[in-house]
Amino acid sequence: MPMLPALALWILASVVIALALQRAPGIATAETKPQAMPFLGGSEPTTHAWQRYHVRYYPMVLLFIAFEMEMMFMYPWAVVFVEEGAKALTEMGMFLGILSVGIVYGWREGVFRWQ
Repeated sequence: MPMLPALALWILASVVIALALQRAPGIATAETKPQAMPFLGGSEPTTHAWQRYHVRYYPMVLLFIAFEMEMMFMYPWAVVFVEEGAKALTEMGMFLGILSVGIVYGWREGVFRWQ
C-alpha cells in the first residue's frame, strides 16, 4: 500500500504541471474571428437557424417516426409471433392501432398534401 500515495502524488503533480503549461504565455494562441465562428464557412450567417426550414416539415417528420416505429417493432414481433401466437397478434394489433390513429390524424390535417 505504500505505492498508492506516491502514485496519487505523481498524478496530482502531472495535472498541476499540465495546467500550468496550458496557462503559460506564448503557448496559447488567440483565436481569430473566423475561427471563433460556430461553423466552418467563416462568414457571417445571413439567416437565423430556425428560419431555414418551413414549419410544414415537422408534422411530416413526426409521421415518418411513426412509420419507422412500426417497422422497427415488426421484425422482432414476427420472430416472437411464432412462439407466442394469439397473444402477440393482439399486442401488435393494439400497437398498430395506436400508431394508425396518429397517421389518420395527420392525413386528416393534410400533412401528406404538398403545395
